[in-house]
Amino acid sequence: MKALKLSLVIMAAALLTLGLGGMAYAFHAGGVADCAGCHSMHSPMSSDGHLLIGSDASSTCLTCHEHAGDTGPSSYHVSTADANLTVGTAPLQRGPGGDFAWLKKSYAWTAHGTASTEDGSVHGHSIIAADANYNTVDPVHTQSPGGSYLSSNLGCHSCHDPHGKGRILNTGAFATTGAPIIASGSSASALPAAGTAIGLYRILAGAGYTGAGSGANYTTWPIAISPSSYNRTEAATMTRIAYGGGASANGWGKWCGTCHAAIANNTGLKGHPSHVVDSQLTSTLATNYGNYVASGNMSGTFTAAQPGPYSSLVPYQEATSAIPTLYSHAKTDNSVLAGPSGTDEVTCFSCHRAHASGWQHALRWNNNETFIVNNGAWPSDDGRTSVETQGAYYDRPASMFATYQRSLCNKCHAMD
Repeated sequence: MKALKLSLVIMAAALLTLGLGGMAYAFHAGGVADCAGCHSMHSPMSSDGHLLIGSDASSTCLTCHEHAGDTGPSSYHVSTADANLTVGTAPLQRGPGGDFAWLKKSYAWTAHGTASTEDGSVHGHSIIAADANYNTVDPVHTQSPGGSYLSSNLGCHSCHDPHGKGRILNTGAFATTGAPIIASGSSASALPAAGTAIGLYRILAGAGYTGAGSGANYTTWPIAISPSSYNRTEAATMTRIAYGGGASANGWGKWCGTCHAAIANNTGLKGHPSHVVDSQLTSTLATNYGNYVASGNMSGTFTAAQPGPYSSLVPYQEATSAIPTLYSHAKTDNSVLAGPSGTDEVTCFSCHRAHASGWQHALRWNNNETFIVNNGAWPSDDGRTSVETQGAYYDRPASMFATYQRSLCNKCHAMD
């Protein structure tokens, strides 16, 4: 027994040397989890032949990633259970991808004599997870905008590889085989030792993954580093995810473009540059970003109450894929607030959350109102309460912005 304890201590020390820490002991451990965690040999719930413990793929994921009883942001949870959703308050989770439960928040209001409605489905990716009451296929888009991925197939496994075959080798190369995955790469500080590998950020799909046979065909590799604590309130300090990729073939715009090709490539559906086409910030936009604190405030300085110039509400893709560099930027204490360079890039998540948000199209801020802060307070004139609005901004006080704060498009464009 003493020998076993000693071995475990040595293993833990070795992992800490790699900068992987306790993340290695997570359920997925950077790659495939134990089979029985998701599959049942003799009493499966699904009828699709995959022997899943949930009725479908996403329901299986949410057996762990949703928990009835949460009272606030909770670790790796990405959805607030129905039992914990209340009228007038925001869903509980504050992870960088957002809380899927915003899909269940619909609104109706009257302004200036005009009645308006906002269906919850517009708040993000309408996953199908019957056991968690996500039953509605996107009522507007039968397939991905700018692509051909069927909305009826959309689930967690559309973007995440449940078996986590994607890995980063000790050389920095990406692969689906060639070395055993020893830990998660989501919060790694360094490349692994020779002969081993770490997993991709959040076991996302890598090149060769086909969306569990449901239509996606990935050709790129995602890279990012997260602080070890990432599902948390941002009332005082921000959660900075360091997204990498630079100008390489593995940029995030191309990764999202797996399903949204016409948008990512700026063909067919003309839109904002997003890594693939004309997306480098340039010195002018980078300077704007660094100087912009709030509407009318281009001082570029910050205090604990008014952080800047970096904003987790408007992140960007850094022009590097070096894990140690990205690790040094992934913080939760506002200790790294340096803004972008002209070679850093705008990409899809600069404006959108990956799962869902409190705003239409999974946007990080409300782009349908003239003022996101009105007369120094969070507004409540679009069916939401001011408490719910504040929750959608991850609990930030309105005082972090201008008294009359306009759209955060101005973080780069400074037109207010």
